Amino acid sequence: MSTSWELLDLVARWVHVIAAIMWVGNSLLFNWMDRSLLKTPGPGQTQKPSGTIWLLHSGGFYYVEKTLLEGEKMPDRVHWFMWQAYTTWISGTLLLIIVYYAGGRALLADPSVADLTHWQAVLIGVGAIVLAISVYDLAQNRIAPRAAGIAVAIWLTTLIGISIALTQLLSGRAAFIHVGAMLGSIMASNVGSTIVPSQKALVASVAGGGAGSQALSDRAKRVSIHNNYFTFPVIVLMLSSHFPAVYGHRWNWLLLIILAAGGAGVRHVLNIRWTYSAWKPALAAAIAATVVALLGILSVKHPAAELTSATGPVTFEEVRHVIDQRCAVCHSSRPTDVSFGQVPGNVMFDTPQQIMTHAQRISERAVVSRTMPPGNKTGITESERALLGRWVNAGATVDQE
Repeated sequence: MSTSWELLDLVARWVHVIAAIMWVGNSLLFNWMDRSLLKTPGPGQTQKPSGTIWLLHSGGFYYVEKTLLEGEKMPDRVHWFMWQAYTTWISGTLLLIIVYYAGGRALLADPSVADLTHWQAVLIGVGAIVLAISVYDLAQNRIAPRAAGIAVAIWLTTLIGISIALTQLLSGRAAFIHVGAMLGSIMASNVGSTIVPSQKALVASVAGGGAGSQALSDRAKRVSIHNNYFTFPVIVLMLSSHFPAVYGHRWNWLLLIILAAGGAGVRHVLNIRWTYSAWKPALAAAIAATVVALLGILSVKHPAAELTSATGPVTFEEVRHVIDQRCAVCHSSRPTDVSFGQVPGNVMFDTPQQIMTHAQRISERAVVSRTMPPGNKTGITESERALLGRWVNAGATVDQE
């Protein structure tokens, strides 16, 4: 059964990454084109498009114009950009089910964070996504038309609050992924509830002999820009699952906010570079500020990690006993627990050489970030974590006597 879940995980992840690349690529390309269009009609044009541009790619020249087809016939064939968004969201939802909700391939509820059952954690994760979409839609549809600034403040505050709450209720890795899923779901909702309906109304208007509505175009473009700003934060939050030092940090909520804000900040500088001459120094400053903030917080270690500075000899036999009891149930060629798949990360502790090879990883995961064992499933003690840390600090050799 674990092999079936692993195959489903692989296929869903493959589809998800491909669809996300296409969706984000479309967002970046069309945003770039909108800001690069020349506001003059092209050669031989009978109408005035809102902008035109010549592109060179893959050995050919492409001429692109943007227009609302005022008084023009509806083209026989129009390509719609929507299935990339829908496929990304559907495959992402499947991944949440496969990896966290049903498959159990990653930890959702972590007893060291909050005393929740698995299904309570599922309800919290799903509820956070639904709540975020609801607040965003309320702010955009009801408040933004009258007070755009207040609408932004409301949903940003809500998103930050939900993000912090998730890090206090779910495992760090699950919290980061769910915040990414939350932003991705808002993006997909924007496509399904605003962008596509606006475009359908635009098509119906032109097909009926009328002019394309600028109001409909502006409504779709407004949320499309929101999606554009979400792209970098969503990408970094999805990648974060590979970095336990980040999601396992005691201030992971602050690291999450910095990553999201830094991504949005970089995206903003890249969006204004057409009208802001000093965009290159601003981009460097945004990247540098994000990196410095991250490094500053990551340098603060967990208080319990200070136990590793204690002196005293540690024998390899003591280390081997802890690893056999607390780690090898999963990390072995013959694991007794396959709930997280066969040999997670392809890390095995069957021999002294394998243990020494992964000594720094053992220290990072079990002592510093404390993300292993997942949810402390095997009941490792503070003294055992400290023992492993002292062994690594002393050189991580077989003969410690």
